[in-house]
Amino acid sequence: MLLQQARIDLGEHGITTPIDLSLGPGDLALVNCTDADLGLAVADACSGLADLLEGSAFFLRWNWALAPADEANALRGRIGRLFQTDGAWLPYLSVLDNVLLRPVHHTRRTERELARDAADLARGFGLPGLPVSAPQDLDGGDLLRAALVRAFLSWPSLIILEQSSRGLPRDVLAALVNTIRVARDRGGAVLWFTADPELWQDTSLPLSARYRLAGGALSPMMRTP
Repeated sequence: MLLQQARIDLGEHGITTPIDLSLGPGDLALVNCTDADLGLAVADACSGLADLLEGSAFFLRWNWALAPADEANALRGRIGRLFQTDGAWLPYLSVLDNVLLRPVHHTRRTERELARDAADLARGFGLPGLPVSAPQDLDGGDLLRAALVRAFLSWPSLIILEQSSRGLPRDVLAALVNTIRVARDRGGAVLWFTADPELWQDTSLPLSARYRLAGGALSPMMRTP
């Protein structure tokens, strides 16, 4: 994934400065960001969902601006996201069906195989399995765990984690770090946004790069904050 001198339209908040960001297979970048809207704009740009005023955005060697609609849709099937706020759940589908939606349409694996893998991931995040109830019927902790399963299911080429400022429960964080390790070993790149000071200052995380995103600018940081 590559953002090259990308300037993103932030609507009434203006535009970003030129952003350069590169993630290769197995990379893990942690981005300190307290502005949820700004973080969302950059995550969308990485996913080909934001119009750039200048510069370019690439994923799997495709320029998002030049990719045909069907190719762009297929490329997004290779991206897993932990969405901020309410998690972008479809209320008329069960949690299980929500989780399976992306890989069912973008892999050749059967729904049964994907459901089995989803259940394995769910147990890793502390769930007995994936609920068949509606998203609105789950408490916040269980829904967060299910959202992480959705982000990592089928081991996407790029995983974008948009984390809220409240931080992650400790048990979920430990499971997440382990799952990130597996994803990286499989060649996946991980872009992790956080507003949690404790997480940002954790020097034990096996990071490839650190960035600070503020005031419309993305700035590379030293390995230790």
